[in-house]
Amino acid sequence: MTVAPATRESATRLNLRIARILKNDPRADVTELRAQYRAQKLAEYVEKVLADVPPLKPEDRQRIARLLMRGAA
Repeated sequence: MTVAPATRESATRLNLRIARILKNDPRADVTELRAQYRAQKLAEYVEKVLADVPPLKPEDRQRIARLLMRGAA
């Protein structure tokens, strides 16, 4: 199954796409869609949190970036 490049689809819509695909074919490979869903869900959460906090200091940004990069390894 070919998945279109991420177009900033909401986590909810991605989750619905996964459910629809699996309903039609329970053995479908939705690995890439699930990875996109998890990344989008995290991005939406980070955006929500950052909207409610004062501006971050450079050292705070670096620390958070390190945490995210560690997860990518």
